[in-house]
Amino acid sequence: MLKMHLPDEAATRALGARLARVIAPGLALYLHGDLGSGKTTLARGLLRGLGYQGRVKSPTYALVELYTLSRLNLYHFDFYRFKDPNEWRDAGFNEYFNDTSVCLVEWPEKAAGLLPVADLDITLEFAGDGRDLSVRPGTESGKACVHRLMQMPL
Repeated sequence: MLKMHLPDEAATRALGARLARVIAPGLALYLHGDLGSGKTTLARGLLRGLGYQGRVKSPTYALVELYTLSRLNLYHFDFYRFKDPNEWRDAGFNEYFNDTSVCLVEWPEKAAGLLPVADLDITLEFAGDGRDLSVRPGTESGKACVHRLMQMPL
């Protein structure tokens, strides 16, 4: 497991950019944290790190935003509005979780028990003016990502 303190929004975006250098198609990344904890900020940093230059918005109302990048398709989900986990299945989102995509999910607990195992479970918690972050790998691919992430200079 990787743990670190992110003192500000810039550090959260920078970590997202570092994460972009270790992910690959086929991964599922789940973002946990209260409203305003930095989940979408981390997603923005990740997308910028992948070379995306357009607007990155929270998919709270659309439920999913697709970002087509040179080396992968990234699906950014936000399940905050789900009232029942079966809404995930009813929406047909399971087809996006495959070997050719990266799925980044905010509020995965709202689809509890139906989502595939997370390769990376990322939690952001308020800590003073900053955030405490933990990254827990759930698969061998996730362990490899965390290992590579830990080897990178800050």
